[in-house]
Amino acid sequence: MRVDADALAARSKDELLRRNEVFEAFFKAETARLAEASHEMSRRFLAGGRLLAFGHGPAATDAEHVSVEFVHPVIVGKRALPALDLGPDFEARLPVILQPEDMVMGFSFPAGDDAVERAMKVAKEQGALTFALAGEVGNYTFDLPDKDPFVCQEVFEVLYHMLWETVHVYFEHREQGHDVGASSFLYPFLGNQEQQLEEIVEEVQGSMLQKMEEVNGMRTVAAETEAGAISEIASVISERLGQGGKIIAFGNGGSATDANDLVIDCVAPPSGFEPISAVSLSAEPANITAIANDIGSEAIFARQLIAHARPEDIAVGISTSGGSANILAALAEARKRGLLTVGIVGYDGGRIAGERLTDHAVVVRSDYIPRIQEVQASIYHMLRGLIEELSKS
Repeated sequence: MRVDADALAARSKDELLRRNEVFEAFFKAETARLAEASHEMSRRFLAGGRLLAFGHGPAATDAEHVSVEFVHPVIVGKRALPALDLGPDFEARLPVILQPEDMVMGFSFPAGDDAVERAMKVAKEQGALTFALAGEVGNYTFDLPDKDPFVCQEVFEVLYHMLWETVHVYFEHREQGHDVGASSFLYPFLGNQEQQLEEIVEEVQGSMLQKMEEVNGMRTVAAETEAGAISEIASVISERLGQGGKIIAFGNGGSATDANDLVIDCVAPPSGFEPISAVSLSAEPANITAIANDIGSEAIFARQLIAHARPEDIAVGISTSGGSANILAALAEARKRGLLTVGIVGYDGGRIAGERLTDHAVVVRSDYIPRIQEVQASIYHMLRGLIEELSKS
């Protein structure tokens, strides 16, 4: 039975807007600690420290996201900072590679994770700066901000994006004295006057709250303009799944971790959800590197899709730009093979939306990649929830 489209769109809108209250309450309570933590992180990076991240299940994709965010910054001119996703065997790897100047970020949600807690204790005992998201063992511990695990993950994504942004500000300010270079548009209050780092903490907090308000504003716009598209996409995906299809997701960089997260949310979902068939083409490093080396980077998803796709499947391309060549190639291949095609995109939708290269698209309108990714996470989590609802109707 098909659920009423208007009712489904209304629920999409309400759930997106509900998140804004959670985000506001969390970041108003935590910005002082986050400003302090990013200050200490800048000191440790300058001393040769690394950021080591880990978790299981959906939390593991946040460790992946942390790594790519710090190593491959999206702002032109920003330096690469050492960060590692320690993978599923993190409990064995961490004691071997850990140094006292390192920073450690352990992800465990929606429930506690004994392995993460043990690893965090080891890290803290050896002098590392530790972040528990969520948990009780760490220099900086955070409670779950909501009962919905999807919302918790979205809040934590904004948290580590803010840490990344603010570390660069402190880092450059400390190293350059007064010239904040490429960070000036992020934190214009730094200006060209030299300040002591301690004196800017309060201003950094204010800027963090502005960023929270920005993502909430973007989510509000998405609730107004994209709720109908989200509900329609959930409906057509559900129909394909009912025909025996599977979701095939793919993306680059931070969007790769989003594709991986969406797929984990499908095959190993939160309590109360039923598993659905899905694969991530971004989670295949041997295939990706082989195809990139032997054919070219534009083929890394299309080549895999040729091997896996069936006409009843759904191709979901996640892209902040809406114009990545390998995403476009995979979507074109998917269309040729009769798959349902979906784009979750940023900016103005890029070529995917502008040239209607997918059957359906959701656009997060912004030109700043971290904020786009944060709202995209809300959108694909909403899709997963609606698909579950439709499967039980």
